[in-house]
Amino acid sequence: MSMGFLVEETAPVVWRGLMVMSAIEKLLRQRRTNRDHGTGEEQRVDWGQLNYLVVDLPPGTGDVQLSVTQNIPISGAVIVSTPQDIALMDARKGAEMFRKVHVPILGLVQNMSVFQCPKCKHRTHIFGADGARRLARTLDLDVLGDIPLHLNIRETSDTGQPIVFSQPESDEAKAYLRIAAEVVKRLPPPLE
Repeated sequence: MSMGFLVEETAPVVWRGLMVMSAIEKLLRQRRTNRDHGTGEEQRVDWGQLNYLVVDLPPGTGDVQLSVTQNIPISGAVIVSTPQDIALMDARKGAEMFRKVHVPILGLVQNMSVFQCPKCKHRTHIFGADGARRLARTLDLDVLGDIPLHLNIRETSDTGQPIVFSQPESDEAKAYLRIAAEVVKRLPPPLE
């Protein structure tokens, strides 16, 4: 499910406070969205039987993040950042916000950690090296893993077939799966 399904394709989501919480309530508790733009029919979100629900929040510490953390029971947060200094500043603020609202931080993920040239195999740290590791040490957190900057990740995501489904044996998919396993280890067991 995506907030993108609630608005026209080119429309920005310009919501604050109560609008954000109302949308989140509909997605999580009422399990329904607004009317489908094409048919006019009301659509429902059927989460099915879940062991885990992952909510991908935008970077920052604004209305969206506070509404979610203050109104929905959260088992843990994972901070994702590229290794560059400017991104790490936002990651640190996010971590401090989660601590302030008493949400356990399960660890950090270093995204776009390294680019390997597909032809010569030379590895380049385009966004810097090990920035998330330095931040993790500062915050006394674990690094859950690294996601490389790779064309296959972008291409498979753009087609709606994430790499863990479309190319599950690839090194890139295995990086995601290792991180997922680390996250699950740190979460309380799912409710039966």
